[in-house]
Amino acid sequence: MASWEELVRSGGPIVADGAMGTMLMANGLEFGDPPELWNLEHPEIIRRVQRAYLEAGAQVILTNTFGGNRLRLELHGRQDRVDQLNRTAAVLARVEVDAADHPVIVAGDIGPTGQLMEAIGGTLTPEIAREVFAEQARGLAAAGVDVMWIETMSDVSETVAAIKGAKDAAPDLPVIATMSFDTRGRTMMGVTPEQAAEALLEAGAVAVGGNCGNGPEELIPVLERMRAAYPDALLVAKGNVGMPELVGMAVHYETTPETMADFARKFRDAGAGIIGACCGSTPPHLKAMVEAVR
Repeated sequence: MASWEELVRSGGPIVADGAMGTMLMANGLEFGDPPELWNLEHPEIIRRVQRAYLEAGAQVILTNTFGGNRLRLELHGRQDRVDQLNRTAAVLARVEVDAADHPVIVAGDIGPTGQLMEAIGGTLTPEIAREVFAEQARGLAAAGVDVMWIETMSDVSETVAAIKGAKDAAPDLPVIATMSFDTRGRTMMGVTPEQAAEALLEAGAVAVGGNCGNGPEELIPVLERMRAAYPDALLVAKGNVGMPELVGMAVHYETTPETMADFARKFRDAGAGIIGACCGSTPPHLKAMVEAVR
């Protein structure tokens, strides 16, 4: 078994995995259905996807729990299964990671609640958000994840609540946190890369950066600005492979593995120490990225 500290000490960029949702939709997941239920209904598919990313060279495998918090699951009437779904997801990932032929860690994936925070006109308070995230993190920690991975956030207060909730649940586990930036260099809520890095690092994240977005090119200035503001921070780049297009009844992404390999090198040169891919990516994309940065 590997540890977070061992990966950081290894020197080269750490490669995280690619998209889970994209791969599950290719295997029959219907748009709008909660992917987390597949941890129970189709565990063999979850494991097969994670195994493919491991074979591509991933050193960090995220659990299939992006929407595994109580508020997101409540939309599907599954809010009473937070612990079961998160524990099961962590066990599935652990089985594949422990069988890998290279050092890998399991990251407990935590996404946004889908609700607006009180400070920007919503009803979700930082206190409730913190407990919602802590509940999810407790299930992940109980099943043995190595780190918590908070991603695709737009609001700083929600991201900070997620970091604090993860630390409430598992004080000894490192927390990685990324936000999603657009072509203006800000999140949907107007947060700049500098503001994000400051708040997330202050809250206790060991690595910060960007993920998702409209395409990989948007992440480069985000990384550069975070690097300029915090030269010693460990930065994360996990971008989408461009914007999806509907071809017939299927979603298609034009960005090729070769193009993502080029962006992997650009992420590294811009200061990213952790590199992966997000929506639209597949194991061939990740394999090309691994080969590019190694």
